[in-house]
Amino acid sequence: MILEAATSLASPPPMALASTLLPGDTLVDKAVTVSLYMVGIALLLSLYRLLRGPSVPDRILALDTLYVNTIAALILFGMQLHSAVYFEAALVIAMLGFVGTVMLSKYVLRRDIVE
Repeated sequence: MILEAATSLASPPPMALASTLLPGDTLVDKAVTVSLYMVGIALLLSLYRLLRGPSVPDRILALDTLYVNTIAALILFGMQLHSAVYFEAALVIAMLGFVGTVMLSKYVLRRDIVE
């Protein structure tokens, strides 16, 4: 009797209940949508700092923040569309962004990229 009660609790919901949920109705979908809006605001703020930065190191930091926010937006967009292509694009942007940040930092420090 206890085993039957445990298996009935672990069973999936009936199809009638599962079919009433529309795509985008789950809590995770709503959280991803709200997160996309928040990351969009962060992208705009990073772009503002990139354009108005008082110094070159501030602009490099804003560019670094901009690409990190872009990675977050791509991952969230991939979660929303259930597509793995956006995760691969985020990985490529992460690699290129890291190399770009290192090169810009070396240029600011030494005024020479190649040693």
